[in-house]
Amino acid sequence: MLRSVSILRTVARSPITTVVSRYTAPHVRALTTQSSDTKGSSSSGGSNGSSFMWLALGGLVAGSGYYYYTTQDGCAISSKFAQKPLDYQAVYNAIAEVMDENDYDDGSYGPVLLRLAWHASGTYDKNTGTGGSNGATMRFNPESAHGANAGLSHARERLEKVKKQFPSITYADLWSLAGVVAVQEMGGPDIPWRAGRKDAETSVACTPDGRLPDASQSHDHLRNIFYRMGFNDQEIVALSGAHSLGRCHTDRSGYDGPWSFSPTTFSNAYFKLLFSEKWVDKKWTGPKQAIDKATGTLMMLPTDLAITNDRVFKKQAEIYAKDEGKFFEDFAKAFQKLEELGVPFKPDTPAHVFKRI
Repeated sequence: MLRSVSILRTVARSPITTVVSRYTAPHVRALTTQSSDTKGSSSSGGSNGSSFMWLALGGLVAGSGYYYYTTQDGCAISSKFAQKPLDYQAVYNAIAEVMDENDYDDGSYGPVLLRLAWHASGTYDKNTGTGGSNGATMRFNPESAHGANAGLSHARERLEKVKKQFPSITYADLWSLAGVVAVQEMGGPDIPWRAGRKDAETSVACTPDGRLPDASQSHDHLRNIFYRMGFNDQEIVALSGAHSLGRCHTDRSGYDGPWSFSPTTFSNAYFKLLFSEKWVDKKWTGPKQAIDKATGTLMMLPTDLAITNDRVFKKQAEIYAKDEGKFFEDFAKAFQKLEELGVPFKPDTPAHVFKRI
């Protein structure tokens, strides 16, 4: 019994990781020995003392199942310790399985999953070290209600199926991985991805409104937004190419229509159409946007056309319109960078490149 008390005192003074490494193996041996020694015999005072010790130790360990750290903006973020390593390829596959849906938009949740990953990451501010994909702060008000995030509840709710299947993955990792799945499964480039994002506990870490691009603005606005995150002009244009996917909705952004004729296929069609089509103002009561003169079914936002009105942006967009391989290469690098902004990865965190299903 005295040894039990001594061990418990040591446990109480020691970091929990030390406790686990020091006492897990003896615990297993003690239980094995006790089991073999007590077969066919009655319990003794010694075994009761041992049982008490391990019940107390188990309670201490179980009670320490979470640890907390403080981010640069003062937000407490929790993480479970000693988790079994996740099979991220299995998570990837599960996300891919929930992408297709005939009754949603153009038959795929892919574009809105990519938008979720983008908007969760694009709040980063290099000057303050706040925002970014770490924290998954869009789970909370007021960030979830920001105008730029309208409609993203569809993506978050869709991913709940995967979260239930893999409860140990953080929302921050899940959302960012969903962006990778969307790009790859819709025909885009392979994008290396690293795990290690944590979930914020409260809305304290939510970023202020206005950190994401405003579609009604010009090239100067694009530079202000992206430079704040640490991107250059070439990366701005590359990331804009994600508009080859998806469409706008009047009940979300206020705009209407797809950017390309194949809104569920990742390609350089966005850049080709910017230069090959004649774009005219749409005559309607909604916000200012352009439509293609030939069919009237495609759209471009003011920030899209701003790319063709800026000398540096235009030159880069012309390169991507002619060379899809170059676009894919640059997009993959820029998107990985976007999703990793502000994430405190451990130095040895491996990058996963996933097989497509």
